[in-house]
Amino acid sequence: MDNFRYIKPSTLDEAISSKSEFGKKANFLLGGTDLFIAMDKGVTVPDAVIDLKGIKELKYLEERDGAVFIGATVTWTEMLESEMIKKSVPALWEAADLVASVGVRNTATLIGNICNAVPSLEGGAPLYVREAVVFIEGKGGKREVSIKDFFTGVKRTVLKEDEMVTGLKVPVEKDFGEVYIKMGRYEGEDLAQAGVSVFVDKNNNYRISLSAVAVTPVRATKAEDFLKGKKLTEELAAEAAELALEAISPISDLRSSKEYRIHMCRIMVKRGLIASVSRMETGVPALSTRLI
Repeated sequence: MDNFRYIKPSTLDEAISSKSEFGKKANFLLGGTDLFIAMDKGVTVPDAVIDLKGIKELKYLEERDGAVFIGATVTWTEMLESEMIKKSVPALWEAADLVASVGVRNTATLIGNICNAVPSLEGGAPLYVREAVVFIEGKGGKREVSIKDFFTGVKRTVLKEDEMVTGLKVPVEKDFGEVYIKMGRYEGEDLAQAGVSVFVDKNNNYRISLSAVAVTPVRATKAEDFLKGKKLTEELAAEAAELALEAISPISDLRSSKEYRIHMCRIMVKRGLIASVSRMETGVPALSTRLI
């Protein structure tokens, strides 16, 4: 790992000013669980690392004005320990429970997860089905971007050179059921081979998102349209699962073959639909739902 300048600002303005000064040669630091590995391998060689953990403005986790607000420095563990997240955004709570290990969850953040923008990110599918909004701030001011427009490719986002994500909001829903299902190779610290999140409301409006099976998370809109307004049956769930496969474009890699990902996504979407409807009807709390 090469030498670099360590900067720990106490305000957003200081952080943005430092990023503007160093440009592409600076990296923001939240949990550092991905950044330090990349630096150690020489994949990322910054002149400066800007540590955001000391900025109090970024430390918030609250429900207000019809939405859940999550600040940039909130860790996965803090979300996992939040009864508000478990109640209001259960799929995200389930994703938090399935992130790596306790040590990683204690340090890593949801915002760092989406900014890293790897296809297997845990936060992608749950945020997609809830149509979350990302808060961005830079030298040019503030802006809000829908989560579906935030990702532009593998490890690529809409962030400009001097911009940072300060947090996001997730709209609060009523009378709904949702689930996040992860397929991993084993229990413990493992990236998702595929991830599926499903949401349904009392009017039988469905949202289905998949991750790790395309360059960014995707919404299965054909399956959603097919199910709209219909009371779910096992047969309809199976048909919708087939339609959902049209939204994905998985690859074969060291963790899984393309064919296996397609096969398992079919199973996961069907299970996710049935589980989300069951949760809406019974009010069952979120559960860990790793699918191996």
